[in-house]
Amino acid sequence: MLKQILSQGAASMGIPMTDAQALKFERYHAMLTEANRRMNLTRVPEDLRESVDRNYLDSIAPLSAGFAPAARAIDVGSGAGFPGIPLSIMLPDTRFILLDSLAKRVEFLQSVIDELGLNAEAVHLRAEDAARRPDLREGFDLAVARAVAPMNVLCELMLPFVKVGGRMLSMKGPGLDEELREAAGAVALLGGQPERVVPLPIPGRDWDHRAAYILKVAPTPEKYPRAAGMPKKRPLK
Repeated sequence: MLKQILSQGAASMGIPMTDAQALKFERYHAMLTEANRRMNLTRVPEDLRESVDRNYLDSIAPLSAGFAPAARAIDVGSGAGFPGIPLSIMLPDTRFILLDSLAKRVEFLQSVIDELGLNAEAVHLRAEDAARRPDLREGFDLAVARAVAPMNVLCELMLPFVKVGGRMLSMKGPGLDEELREAAGAVALLGGQPERVVPLPIPGRDWDHRAAYILKVAPTPEKYPRAAGMPKKRPLK
């Protein structure tokens, strides 16, 4: 049933999905539901359509709105795997890093990656520390996050991972415009430039979900990100 609901939803969004990909989503959902009973990873609605719309179609919605190909991508604050796992299922040629600060979540993410044979790796680090690693800093074509933190905080956590010419993609709700205004100084300071905002409609839902693309136009100054916890405690203006 989930496979059918998901495939129909993706088709109505103009997103091609193979049977093999739909089956991977089905397996992911089963693993998430089971793991959630033990460690409360995220909200998994009992209603299948609600779960498909809120967790899976919402995660892949950027693919319906001029999504630029990326060789290497990082999901910052991946949590239970949104949007990184769904995007990895749909984009097998993109190498994903799923970054999270909680060990139990990273263990779950790696188990999903291994089970589904995804082109991905789960990494247990805070974003502030991971961005100091030479193999991760400014090494990605794309950094993604879904509803992790306000934009002025997200910029400091995400832009240090993005190479010049790459993009930061933040998936947000109705407060996006105000968040972008408040984050304008931080975006410029960290080497970014607002590029576009695209709607992320889900068929049959009236959710005001949108995505902001920030283009990386200059290297992020070496002192950013600041020490762990500081971006959230004292957001850049």
